[in-house]
Amino acid sequence: MKLKFENAPRPSNVTQDQWQDWAWQLRSSLKSHADYAAFFDLHQSEKNAFEKGQQLFNVRSTPYYASLASRTNHLDPIRRILTPHEKELYDPKQAQLDPLGERKNSNNPVPRIIHRYSDRVLFLITDICSVYCRYCTRKHFTGADQAFIKKSEYEQALDYIKKTKGLREVILSGGDPLTISDGQLERVLTDLRKIEHVEIIRIGTRMPVVAPMRITQNLVEIIRRSKPVFLMTHFNHPRELTAEAAEAIERLVDHGIPVMNQMVLLNGVNNHAAIVQALSRRLLYLRAKPYYMFQCDPSIGTDYLRTTVENSLQIQKELWGHLSGLAMPQLSVDIPDGGGKTYYVPNFEKSVSLEKREYVGWDGVHAEYINPEPTEIVQPMDYEMYLAEWNEIRQSKN
Repeated sequence: MKLKFENAPRPSNVTQDQWQDWAWQLRSSLKSHADYAAFFDLHQSEKNAFEKGQQLFNVRSTPYYASLASRTNHLDPIRRILTPHEKELYDPKQAQLDPLGERKNSNNPVPRIIHRYSDRVLFLITDICSVYCRYCTRKHFTGADQAFIKKSEYEQALDYIKKTKGLREVILSGGDPLTISDGQLERVLTDLRKIEHVEIIRIGTRMPVVAPMRITQNLVEIIRRSKPVFLMTHFNHPRELTAEAAEAIERLVDHGIPVMNQMVLLNGVNNHAAIVQALSRRLLYLRAKPYYMFQCDPSIGTDYLRTTVENSLQIQKELWGHLSGLAMPQLSVDIPDGGGKTYYVPNFEKSVSLEKREYVGWDGVHAEYINPEPTEIVQPMDYEMYLAEWNEIRQSKN
């Protein structure tokens, strides 16, 4: 049976032309207590957050994305993502302004570059997001409202990428890279494509979720000209996959742009196996790969939105064996303070020895995997052909 995707509800006082204009969506964003109060029947917990939380992380939502949330029910999952809550003011069990250690651990060789892994860098080209999610991991950076980075910072960053020969990937991030103009994005992509050792470009964006009308024909043609470019999007709930969002995803993949989804497990939003499988299957149907299922980072004010690792592992275990590998996102946690990612899989291993390993599968099947003789393990005869490049990548941060 073909999946159905419903259109987002458009307010009656907004024309169709305005609604389909991504620039109008950004200009008309909800940015204040008054804006949110006009759009939603605010619950007392939300009012308290606005009235007492002057130092809280910024608020912002496109009208399109706000229209996906219930106007009356403060427990609505989309509303929990975009509306402040008084629990953001409480003393948390763990709260970090920079949970990924992007500043603290000196991962920034030049402004706007974060070089944590040897073969790839984050290039932060804007401060702007179209929606400020309450669980944002980059509250130390996002929200400064610099639409496009300064010329001097841009040139420094580009020069660092050129000089660091071991780099193979550049991940455009921010902020949201698709909030900048087509011309600015084309300049960035063109400049990166001139660097011979940069093989892959990624664009991390939430725009297909919160303003899918941004994915225009002109935009996908710009991205396609700089291939290979991977678009890393961020759907958290099946209701975010509207007809408009589905059209945006299909326009991207129809133009040869792979789409990968990175969801975050959020308490009261998507922390149930049924919701994760529904999201994953709908994404896969649109040819977008469910890529990561992240444990929520301990950013300031996010305790009420974080699941326990045990809750997340239980969700993953329920999905295992009932969701194909194509649809199964990889459960991962970013180790706080810049320790990088670590991954979880259900533990089916029952015993380990040098000779063999014993397993019980998800459906109860018992089996052994017996190792070959260690003396039979040989080096590939042509590995030296690739060794210089491998050493260059490994040493790129040194």
